[in-house]
Amino acid sequence: MKTKNIYWLIVAVPLILSACNQEETVTADPPKQFCLSDTMQNMIAIDTAGICRIEDQLQLTGEINFDENKVVKIFPRSSGQVIECNVSPGDKVQAGQQLAVIKSADVAGNYADLSGADADIAITKRQMDNESSLFKNGIVSEKEFEEAKQDYQKTLAAKTKIESVININGGSHSSAGGTYTITAPANGYIVEKNINAGNFIRQDMNENLFTISDLKDVWVVANVFETDIPRIQNGLSVKINTLAYPDKFYNGIIDKSSNMLDPVNKVMKVRILLQNPDMQLKPGMFANVTVTHQLDSSAICIPTNAVVEDNGRSFVIAYNNNCDLKVQELNVLKVVGDKTYINSGVKPGQKIITKNELLIYNQFADK
Repeated sequence: MKTKNIYWLIVAVPLILSACNQEETVTADPPKQFCLSDTMQNMIAIDTAGICRIEDQLQLTGEINFDENKVVKIFPRSSGQVIECNVSPGDKVQAGQQLAVIKSADVAGNYADLSGADADIAITKRQMDNESSLFKNGIVSEKEFEEAKQDYQKTLAAKTKIESVININGGSHSSAGGTYTITAPANGYIVEKNINAGNFIRQDMNENLFTISDLKDVWVVANVFETDIPRIQNGLSVKINTLAYPDKFYNGIIDKSSNMLDPVNKVMKVRILLQNPDMQLKPGMFANVTVTHQLDSSAICIPTNAVVEDNGRSFVIAYNNNCDLKVQELNVLKVVGDKTYINSGVKPGQKIITKNELLIYNQFADK
């Protein structure tokens, strides 16, 4: 009897264990498919891979300068000594604003000559009137009257000449005391100042007193190394940023390339036209210049911000629908600014996630 019970026990135990295993297999939950939640859908952005002309970029360094075609250089009208200097480099000035006051012996002499001319006119006018009266009474000849008349006209011409000289040397901005005022001929900013109170100046000096520029347009003079000269041509678009505003980019155009290399630095200078509406660019600032131009070849391109870098490898998240996403490895050709050119890994027209793609990538990487 005991032998019979042991037999049924041996048979039953494997069956019970087998049943337990089957029950566990049946009740195990299958892995869940990853889907974008409503919140995540509002956090992402989707773009499409396309075919683009490959762009080439060249990095240059340069310096901000004022536009020399839109500057006014002010020179002295007469020799003298600077009595006052009312502005400094960087000051904003309005047309007609006083910049400096000069004490000049030449101006004082012009006013003295003007006073002498007035006296001569009065004398010759009186003589002419006398000769006219005498000529009418037959006391003097017509010749004597004409000579007196010509002397009067000469003194008038002499006064006109002196007045013209005074107008050239300051006009209403000068005085009989010998001072004349330098005023701003146009609105703008003082970008150069070469005088101070007490300085003596000469009319024939080569150096200007002030330079005024409106700074609404500036130049960037960039340096091109000899090996990069074939990659530069007039009309190419450039992007420029400065140390002062590293996150702000300005768009400009290469306007002119030098035909000679700088004898000291052995670089070619190129001039870039740049608008400066907010007046943040100041002459003398250091500038980073990025020159971009298109090559003849094309490749698949995607936004650079769509690429996920992981352990030296590049990936994108391909999007078909909210529950059909896939991590695809890329073979990157080159990266140029906000574009990444691809040899393989995505197909033209394929949708990819370009915003918060790293969050989605981590969901797949954690599995």
